[in-house]
Amino acid sequence: MSMIDPTRVRREALRWLVLLVLNNARPIGAFEGPVLSVAQAEYPDATSLELRRELEYLAERALIRLDKQPGGRWFAQLTRHGTDLAEYTVDCEPGIARPAKYW
Repeated sequence: MSMIDPTRVRREALRWLVLLVLNNARPIGAFEGPVLSVAQAEYPDATSLELRRELEYLAERALIRLDKQPGGRWFAQLTRHGTDLAEYTVDCEPGIARPAKYW
């Protein structure tokens, strides 16, 4: 019997949430502050560090572009592939908790 890892579930769900927020912020993108506010609506104890860790992960997978500004703020935008993933036009590889398409 496999055990559920709540840390992994949260991490992968947060990645999906970030993609949805940035999809709704298209074509402009969003600073990390508003993205964190949405994340905290789902996970009240979410931190900026936790969000930045997942933003880095999504950037490494080329799903988002990150602009780490000199003042310390991060700005994120979906890439073409990130948009396709959020719109269910491409398959989702493991690591992101995208729900199954039901329509």
